[in-house]
Order: sequence, then C-alpha cells, then structure tokens
Amino acid sequence: MSTEQVEQQIQVSPDRKNGQRRFFRLNEIITEQTAANRSLIAILQAVQEEYRYLPEEVLTYIATALDLSPATVFGVATFFAQFSLEPKGRYLVTVCDGTACHVKRSMAVYDAICRKYDLREGKLTTPDMLFTLETVACVGCCALAPVMIVNGEVHARITREAAVT
Repeated sequence: MSTEQVEQQIQVSPDRKNGQRRFFRLNEIITEQTAANRSLIAILQAVQEEYRYLPEEVLTYIATALDLSPATVFGVATFFAQFSLEPKGRYLVTVCDGTACHVKRSMAVYDAICRKYDLREGKLTTPDMLFTLETVACVGCCALAPVMIVNGEVHARITREAAVT
C-alpha cells in the first residue's frame, strides 16, 4: 500500500498554516491516550479501532510521536494477536474453533463462509473490504457451540446456513 493510500485511509489532512501534512486523527488519539496516562498498547488499540488495522506508516509515526524506537512499537504490534498489520473488512467475522465448537462442526461454518465469499488461506478479506474472516482458539462460550462473532456480537449455535444468510 502506498503512502498516499495510507494517508487517504487514515484521513491525513494538510495543515493550512505551513503546508505540512499531519496525521490529525492519529494525533488526537495519541493526545487523548497519553493525557489519560495510557500505555502504548492502549494507543495501538485505539488506533486499530479507528482504522481497523495498523499501517506501517502509522506505527512509525507513533514511535516518533512517543519518542520510542520503531522496533519497540513494531515489536508490541506484532507480539499481540489482537493487532493486525493487514487491512480488515468492515465486518470482522470470527469463528470459534475451540474443542466444543470444533466437535459441533464450527469448521463447516467457516468453510461455508469461505465458499460464499470466495475466501481462502492468505485471502480472508473480501475485495470490497466488507468482510474479514478469522478463527479463534476459544471464545469461552462452550455451552453455546458452535459460536461465531461478528464485530463483537456473539451468534450462538450457528449453522452453515445461518452463517451465510
């Protein structure tokens, strides 16, 4: 992704005073989080919530803004599974594949979604950036298996048919 595309995605606006381009929304997030004495992780969470992923240019900017090394920021962003360096769709669909869900055929639900939206390993976001499909080891709702989560909303006892309608 080019710098120009990233700037468009994260709403970079020109500063009319001196002509420099600034990450206005990103600056707001950093200011809000640091004013509340929040950590780098909280800043990354807020940025990812805003943009649905963490672009490389944004991580570098955060490092500069917080006077941290880029390696520190990239290290945190890549260590925790909650962070993504790849763009995510508007709807994040997570299928649980924990033991209870797996036994109740959660992967059949996953496969049905893959077929419906022409998704495959390495390409789990639709071209229109509407859906991203993921699996998770366990969401802790074993009594409701199989479970699918869409943008944080749990769908219990999900079937293949219900998952794709």
